[in-house]
Amino acid sequence: MSIPTKTRQYYYPELGSFDNLVLQEAPIAPLKPTEVLVKTHAVSLQFRDLLIANKQYPSKIQPNLVPCSDMAGEIIAVGEDVKYWNVGDRVCANFFLDKLNNVQTPQTDASALGGAVHGVLTQYRTFPAHSLVGIPPKLTYEEASTLPCAGLTAYNALFGDVPLKAGETVLVQGTGGVSIFALQFAVASGAVVIAISSSNEKLEIAKKLGATHGINYRAIPEWDQEVLNFTKGLGVDHVIEVGGNATLERSMKCVKLSGTIDIIGLVGGANHTPPDIVIPALFRGIKLRGLSVGSVPQFNDMNKLIAANPVTARPVVDRVFPFEEVKAAFEYFTSQAHIGKVVIKF
Repeated sequence: MSIPTKTRQYYYPELGSFDNLVLQEAPIAPLKPTEVLVKTHAVSLQFRDLLIANKQYPSKIQPNLVPCSDMAGEIIAVGEDVKYWNVGDRVCANFFLDKLNNVQTPQTDASALGGAVHGVLTQYRTFPAHSLVGIPPKLTYEEASTLPCAGLTAYNALFGDVPLKAGETVLVQGTGGVSIFALQFAVASGAVVIAISSSNEKLEIAKKLGATHGINYRAIPEWDQEVLNFTKGLGVDHVIEVGGNATLERSMKCVKLSGTIDIIGLVGGANHTPPDIVIPALFRGIKLRGLSVGSVPQFNDMNKLIAANPVTARPVVDRVFPFEEVKAAFEYFTSQAHIGKVVIKF
């Protein structure tokens, strides 16, 4: 096929709402020797995308931003110095283009797609060859597009610092992308999963995916006590903390001595009073770990887990929208009615 010179892409002439997205045609920069050109097939949405759209994200944002960080696509051209990729390879780009090890630096932060640099809501995009990973063989493009942020964040939480062991207990909050991936990866690794949600219907889906116990936190506001009851007073080994200050206090009450709380998001809102963390951390040995996605090597390791567990670890896609209905996809994502991921198909 001939190499395209233009792409159709969405961008923000001004932030403030996803309604400000504008579709435009833009030139594709010439391919550098160490780059590849990728045709985008699917993009998945993240909570971060909403924060950026609403001017609530705390990091530097590229002017006239092309949004979104998570994509899956097909290589259609390779630079002359690229050795490990070929035309036709199916790939995802890492969230941090330049995070090639597990050390976070200002330089890796400055390579974050859909924020510090232009993102992937575009038909074609060049990427540094070192930023790409191959797609697990049995996944569709739509499924693979969910991996770079939600999948890798969940994997990093469970295996990046204090690796999960078979037989340990994991608490996941809600049924969004990171929580569902954490549930699936934990089950695939032989762990016991407790899920909390405001919906009995969503809890039933979590159980079908392998959760052992579900708690409706609207019916049982003191869900931390229910977690302790289920674990015979010991608490859980890992908490996947996505609610932020809205849920952190209860998470600290139901994690075991020397357990780990991986702080991933703030979907419970940013206006809640922070709980005291010094006493629990000091006297109960709780480890509170903030993390931001992961590295290219971790991405490759995660894909091995998915390939070895193609049923248990298969990404959950709630709904797919066409490229022309991007704003509808954002609107549906904002409603939080989804279970798993919301995807845009090109």
